[in-house]
Amino acid sequence: MSEVLYRIQMMGIVPVVKLDDPKDARPLAKALRDGGLPCAEVTFRTSAAEESIRLMNRAFPDMLIGAGTVLTTEQVDKAVDAGATFIVSPGLNPKVVKYCRERDIPIIPGCSTPSDVEAAIELGLEVVKFFPAEAAGGLPMIKAMAGPYVNMRFMPTGGINGSNLTSYLDFPKVIACGGSWMVNDSLIKAGDFHKIRQLTREAFNMMLGFELGHIGINVDEDKEADHIVESFEKLFGFTKKEGSSSHGHIAIKTNYIDRAVFHLSQQGYTFKEDSKKYDKDHKLIEVCLNKEFGGFAIHLLQR
Repeated sequence: MSEVLYRIQMMGIVPVVKLDDPKDARPLAKALRDGGLPCAEVTFRTSAAEESIRLMNRAFPDMLIGAGTVLTTEQVDKAVDAGATFIVSPGLNPKVVKYCRERDIPIIPGCSTPSDVEAAIELGLEVVKFFPAEAAGGLPMIKAMAGPYVNMRFMPTGGINGSNLTSYLDFPKVIACGGSWMVNDSLIKAGDFHKIRQLTREAFNMMLGFELGHIGINVDEDKEADHIVESFEKLFGFTKKEGSSSHGHIAIKTNYIDRAVFHLSQQGYTFKEDSKKYDKDHKLIEVCLNKEFGGFAIHLLQR
């Protein structure tokens, strides 16, 4: 998997953006970044797409920006020249796919049938956009196609929202979901970027699903620790759990620990390599941040 596709996978959600006026590009990009998703697929459904990509890339060069609804090789050139690092199309056009492949430009073409997937495999692709996702059969259809095409991965787009996001992302063959519910066209036209930031943050929080797992008591004496735990049991009905940790810590559960590590790393946080724990399939299930908060270490746990 290329570096760009890996970043899309770790991002988890790709906001699909339609801009009618380039002046909205920078504030929209800032709202997405501030909301936790420094990523956008800017669709070429309007004449403002090329300049919007250029302005986003100029303002936030570290942002992951792609071009969507790309139908021709000419649009590929315009998008890449403006700063797009990946191409998305609603269908599979062999000419456009070959053009991108020859130039080492990541492309995710739309597919909704086994024949589409086979054409994508023949063209050397490993990820396709499942579009329109809900209308084409949703997650059951993806699972059905993933059976015979074991090496293909999917980015469903179309009908994805907060109510079905994690059900898609829970399936291992789904690398990310495209969606526009946090960048509604009416909000962009109204200039309500505060609301877009809020909806983006809600989508981000829903995806990662951070939740308090447990707290390790930060005291030296076992007797004192037992007394504190017994108080919590009486007050709130919490259950005592014996552990081997010798220091105070807060364990935070998350839906997708790899994505959580990626996003927190983007914010400048680092992790203790020797704290990483893996399951029998060599998947990360626990890691500790380098930074402590109020004397407490922070552990991330895969839910």
